[in-house]
Amino acid sequence: MTITINDKINLYKIQEEFSSLFPFLKLEFYKKVIQRGIVVPRQPIQNMDATLSECRTVFNKETVVISPDMTVTELEKNFHDIYGLSTQVFRKSGNVWLVATVTDNWTLEEQNRQGEMITKQVNERKLNINL
Repeated sequence: MTITINDKINLYKIQEEFSSLFPFLKLEFYKKVIQRGIVVPRQPIQNMDATLSECRTVFNKETVVISPDMTVTELEKNFHDIYGLSTQVFRKSGNVWLVATVTDNWTLEEQNRQGEMITKQVNERKLNINL
């Protein structure tokens, strides 16, 4: 299964479809802020109802297709190069979301599988402790 992104889709819809395909991953969007000619740390996009066309800073006819076999690096690079948007993939680990930086070379499918495995282990430990 793949997700094809276009200009008319809302950011929250991209997140929903991404989470549906990868339930143990989360995709966040950030805008570039330039002050006095310097790029400052990324700021989260607050209006998730905005369409991709309203948020993008690069305009071309290319689209992003998200597939299980692409790496986190490829996904983040595609959003940056094609739309001018910064993104970050997070992996669920129990009850917390970890930035997937050390494992950026893993595929989205591998990231999701690892998140599922860790989350199940954490939840099993909690269950055993509470018994």
